[in-house]
Amino acid sequence: MCGFVGFSSTCDNKEAIVDSMLKEIYHRGPDSQETYVDDDAALGFARLSIIDLEGGTQPLYNEDKSMVLVFNGEIYNFQTLREDLVAKGHTFSTHTDSEVLVHGYEEYGADLLPKLRGMFAFTIWDKKNKKIFGVRDHFGIKPYYYAQMNGAFIFGSEIKSFLPHPQFVKELNKECLPNYLTFGYVPGTDTFFKNVYMLNPGHYYEYQDGRLEIKRYFEPKFEPDESKSFDEFVDEISQTIKDSVKAHQFADVEVGCFLSSGVDSSYVATELSRLQKVKTYTIGFADLRYSEVPNARILAEEIGVENYERRVTAEEYFDTAGKIQYHLDEPLANPSANLLYFVSQRAAEDMKVVLSGEGADEMYGGYNSYKLPFQHKGFQKLPKGLRKAMAAIAKKLPNFKGKGFFIRNGEDIEDRYIGIMKGFDADERDSFLKEKYDMPLPQYYTKQFYDKVDGFDKVSKMQYLDINMWMLQEILLKADKMSMANSLELRVPLLDIEIFNQAKTLPGKFKANAENTKLAMRQAARREMNNVTASRTKMPFPLPLPEWLKEDHYYELVKGYFTNDIARELFNTEKIVQLLDDHRNGVPARLTKIWTIFSFLLWYEQFFTMRH
Repeated sequence: MCGFVGFSSTCDNKEAIVDSMLKEIYHRGPDSQETYVDDDAALGFARLSIIDLEGGTQPLYNEDKSMVLVFNGEIYNFQTLREDLVAKGHTFSTHTDSEVLVHGYEEYGADLLPKLRGMFAFTIWDKKNKKIFGVRDHFGIKPYYYAQMNGAFIFGSEIKSFLPHPQFVKELNKECLPNYLTFGYVPGTDTFFKNVYMLNPGHYYEYQDGRLEIKRYFEPKFEPDESKSFDEFVDEISQTIKDSVKAHQFADVEVGCFLSSGVDSSYVATELSRLQKVKTYTIGFADLRYSEVPNARILAEEIGVENYERRVTAEEYFDTAGKIQYHLDEPLANPSANLLYFVSQRAAEDMKVVLSGEGADEMYGGYNSYKLPFQHKGFQKLPKGLRKAMAAIAKKLPNFKGKGFFIRNGEDIEDRYIGIMKGFDADERDSFLKEKYDMPLPQYYTKQFYDKVDGFDKVSKMQYLDINMWMLQEILLKADKMSMANSLELRVPLLDIEIFNQAKTLPGKFKANAENTKLAMRQAARREMNNVTASRTKMPFPLPLPEWLKEDHYYELVKGYFTNDIARELFNTEKIVQLLDDHRNGVPARLTKIWTIFSFLLWYEQFFTMRH
């Protein structure tokens, strides 16, 4: 796991500029920092040494050094690719997985990309043709950002690395605020930095002669196979997960594992424990109502692995909240990002690589929302038109007990479900903002994905949306940024391309029902661990934040942000302070909205107030 920066520009002092950019992402690669500079381009690389510790320094080159590579990630099938390339006459100078990319591109061009198994973002500078080739992996496990400004093309693993470039203009993209309040992140390729864009997963670009062309090389598509039995799918899942954990274990350093109380990380830890001695890491709190440690340790003892706890206090949680938003690059409304930061911090004391369970919910149908289509079947028997009319009326009424029930069961999935986040409704978010923004409804962003699964079952529709939005913009963003903030490589064996190739064939009936989720995957897990862990209901990171925010000190801290200058400029401060007061007085469903606004204000402070 590493990080890279780079640009194409005619500016002077390229060496000094790329060095200053590289310093911004030192945390991604503290083992070494190297650069390449010529008259047309500059590339920088920060290395966290994982494979070929002595010889894998980047930038890397092809034989005649006409192509220059910087790469972030891991290629798990690099040995097979290397054998193929050697047979075709390529000469390797290292034993690292990275080098197959530069020789593979030289041999196959963009046709190399479907051959890759791994998590990756990389850039190749083709000196002969004066062309930049940039790529992001199938699902967006590794980040990639770019900007075209004032004659410069700038790219890198983190947006903050763009800030020292003299041709970069830092400007708040205020138009992102309405969507952020609703989704908890910015959907699409826009970012909160104006004219900075995210490269989509499964895409690559070519930049040449001032022109940028973006193309797609992979698109996730469901192909349900109704011919197989439940047990046959369980057999497939079991073997595919075993193979994936083994592939993700490869490293020249020790590999550990995160361990929560849920089935996903427990499954990964169990499979890893059969391959090696394992250290596992769990987040905890003094208040055991919110601690996953007791349940995690039951499994740790069962499978014979060491377990280490990182206990978090309210004081350090709030003291690091601004730093965490800085490392995220963009405001993220999920308070669990902070917990991922702390558990990464603890693991990094011992090692450089951990496996984690991200991706399983999207691959196998794991979110509790996926149970909703199977519940309240009596109400579902009412005529659809009547249910929709009742939902429309309920939406217009003040909050009452059962309001959510009528809305959830009356609207179509395509109209109701925009992802896991339950932030500000589209019809209320404008009242919290000072300006009026001409923004489309959330369904504008979700429709492109629902259209691609038209005719599929409801669970598969929600699952497909989450693969393309929530998983990309929230789950994977915080997984990468929080682990790399601590110079830790986080691998996700349950989001491997081979996992998807198997999971895409799973029919909806084997994903969820009214009682549980990930039906086939959980059955595979029951073969490997105790039934309690394998069956445990999906839970977010438990966190005492609701109680903390009612304490005078933290209430006043957040209120200070809610009434500062930027809050007064962008938000209706009376309404956002009322959210805080309501929460303190026990009014439900306020925490997510509070944390969404607070996270933005912390992020703004880091990048626009404290930084000049």
